Amino acid sequence: MSKKVIIVGGVAGGASAAARLRRLDEEAHIVMFERNDYISFANCGLPYYIGGSIKERSKLLVQTPEAMFKRFNIDIRTQSEVVAINPAANTVTVRNLASGEQYEESYDQMILSPGAKPIRPNVPGADHTSILSLRNLADTDRIKEKVTQSDTKSAVVIGGGFIGIEMAENLKELGLEVTLVQSGDQILSSFDGEMSGMMAKELEDNGVKLLFKQQVLSFSTLEHNRVEVRLSSGMVVQTELVISAIGVTPDTAFVQGSGLAFGSRGHIVVNDRMETNLPNIYAVGDAVEVTDFVNGRQTAIPLAGPANKQGRIAADNVAGLPTTFKGTQGTSIIKVFGLTGAATGNNEKTLRAQGIPYQVTYVHPNSHAGYYPGAVPMTLKLLFNDEGRILGAQAVGRDGVDKRMDTISTVMRLKGTVTDLTELELAYAPPFSSAKDPVNMAGYTAENILSGLTDVFVTEQLTSRDEQNAILVDVRSKMEHDNGHIPGSILIPVDELRGRLDELDRNKEIWVYCQVGLRGYTASRILRQNGFKVRNLTGGYKTYLLTQYTPKKNEQPPVHAAAVKTVTEGLKETAAGILQADATLDACGLCCPGPLIQVKQQIDGLKADDVLKVTATDPGFYEDIQAWAGMTHNRVEKLTKHQDGTIEAFVRKGDSEIASEANQAVVQGPDNSTMIVFSGDLDKAIASFIIANGAASSGKKVTMFFTFWGLNVIRRPEKIPVSKNLIGRMFGMMMPRGSRKLSLSKMNMMGMGAKMIRGVMSSNNVSSLEELIETAISQGVEVVACQMSMDLMGIQKEELIDGVKIAGVGYYLGKADQSGINLFI
Repeated sequence: MSKKVIIVGGVAGGASAAARLRRLDEEAHIVMFERNDYISFANCGLPYYIGGSIKERSKLLVQTPEAMFKRFNIDIRTQSEVVAINPAANTVTVRNLASGEQYEESYDQMILSPGAKPIRPNVPGADHTSILSLRNLADTDRIKEKVTQSDTKSAVVIGGGFIGIEMAENLKELGLEVTLVQSGDQILSSFDGEMSGMMAKELEDNGVKLLFKQQVLSFSTLEHNRVEVRLSSGMVVQTELVISAIGVTPDTAFVQGSGLAFGSRGHIVVNDRMETNLPNIYAVGDAVEVTDFVNGRQTAIPLAGPANKQGRIAADNVAGLPTTFKGTQGTSIIKVFGLTGAATGNNEKTLRAQGIPYQVTYVHPNSHAGYYPGAVPMTLKLLFNDEGRILGAQAVGRDGVDKRMDTISTVMRLKGTVTDLTELELAYAPPFSSAKDPVNMAGYTAENILSGLTDVFVTEQLTSRDEQNAILVDVRSKMEHDNGHIPGSILIPVDELRGRLDELDRNKEIWVYCQVGLRGYTASRILRQNGFKVRNLTGGYKTYLLTQYTPKKNEQPPVHAAAVKTVTEGLKETAAGILQADATLDACGLCCPGPLIQVKQQIDGLKADDVLKVTATDPGFYEDIQAWAGMTHNRVEKLTKHQDGTIEAFVRKGDSEIASEANQAVVQGPDNSTMIVFSGDLDKAIASFIIANGAASSGKKVTMFFTFWGLNVIRRPEKIPVSKNLIGRMFGMMMPRGSRKLSLSKMNMMGMGAKMIRGVMSSNNVSSLEELIETAISQGVEVVACQMSMDLMGIQKEELIDGVKIAGVGYYLGKADQSGINLFI
């Protein structure tokens, strides 16, 4: 006599179980209950159908009831909800949602695959019809209908998990203004903060506004079915659509009280054969608690891959094949506009919470051979223990991330070590990889750590460095150091290191760093073999910069903001208003003066009258490109500042011969003066403003460019509540806040000297520094703060006095080029 098997729920786990069971047992009577109309659909593809990447809705349907019945002879009952199970009687209670009828159905064995349901915000107004979640095709249809309405201009996404990020991206791709609200301090909790920060920045660069550490307090109804979202910071956002993506909870209310065992978060407890504690009942998918493959603890990871495997294993055991589920690594991947993020195993947060010792290494290799066109960098993070076992990995990049994470995940599943990564023989040709694949490189760096060839430190340990007993050394080139370095470091390029060993104290520990870690490793080997105790920053300065990410300040996101702000005042437009670029340059992510260097290199390769389209994200580029173009006799045809912070410039190349002749014939303008104020000393600040006021009063146009310590001269005296990273907060505490806190360069005498000089100035009717600053600005002296220095020192525009312009070195050089006097103070 054939047995009767009931499967509750379809999609990944249930549908996989049904198909596998039929292939194993042709005689079994298989009944599948599904309360929706669809038994198997591509739920991971739903956001991309909403966003338009997937054009046809029918492509989301993996299997229809009719096709599955025809192929597998399964009794499929849609619009049928199992509302209770009765283990003692081996029956379930089923409600026909179309007719309302309830009936009992018997079983010999049962597989539960109820999945999970979205968590709804438990705040006033959460039942508003414009607040939607995404879990199935019905949800998809509601959202699709909403976003295609002409009056839907904006959306608020609540939750920074996978669904929230994918929805934010796809809604933005549709042209909506998107604000993402996240209760924690990062998106994508399966990644560590410095890795998720790369993807958060990508969201911002593409116009998604991020609000971190914000709780939704309430929703209110506005006219035309719009929603007002009130946040814990006091911020209020108005929108036409809210996507709630704050997480899911197991959909197991119908089996409560049945005798099934549940975990601490309400998931069904199963063994490695997917058996529950009740005889003849199995459970799979998002509703079950499983074993973490890395740490052996119980966890719940709602992913499609594990659900499919569990469905297959449950079917095997129902059919008499004793297969087992050996746990999940949580391997996952996500597209965030142009970036890909992938992870497997445990992250640092999990390892720390579980008390598991670990080591970490970072590498920043190219996706394929650098000499082959199209190579782009990726960041790969590897976590491992002292025995070399791989505990987890994360990677972010624009190409090649998926295959590297799949490779590491495979080695982990086979209980491999970092040495196994070094020994992998992976496919190589210049368009696809490098002779040393990024996976090999991660293994090599980890192996060096374990073998004792190098001691490493991570960025967060910089704050605990004993500055009296540990010297921080930048071993990059001078140009790299000048363009940005870790505060407190001295420069000794690695190629000069052997000849400058006597500059280092052998009684102190040497902490070295380079750009990505390789030169630092070389330096550490040189120093160690010369008797120094040395540590190297894993991942180098590039990893350090990742840890400095902070979201842009969004005090009050606009309800309906224009997509771009185009500024063309004083700039020449083409007759048709449309520019055709002869070449393009993506300088996004580069800091001043990087974008200008790239522009010059590209322009040098163009013909006269060719147009270069440049995209950059450095805020100072907006002023810099105009000044640079004027100085080099090129022309900015169009300059656009986008809401997402990107700046787009169309630069037309001038005639090189005319430009050369003009450059040779330039006579310094006698009526203009420029000065760089590098110092933060009181006496030098006074001198600079006395000179500036004198020049301005004689009719000269004066530009003062404040950089590094000179920025303290133009800081506000009061503390301004702005969000800063750790380094920014440290600089803020150490540096003087405003002109009244400046000390003398000589004879300061713990502040007494500064007070004395101020007294002497007052008694001799000489204006104070603060009065000199006010007078200079009122006379039209242009006070400019260096954007790059502000970024490095963690100073924000709000902390500077009124009337200060933010720009980069290109703007200053443009002014200096037109000046008869240029001073450095």
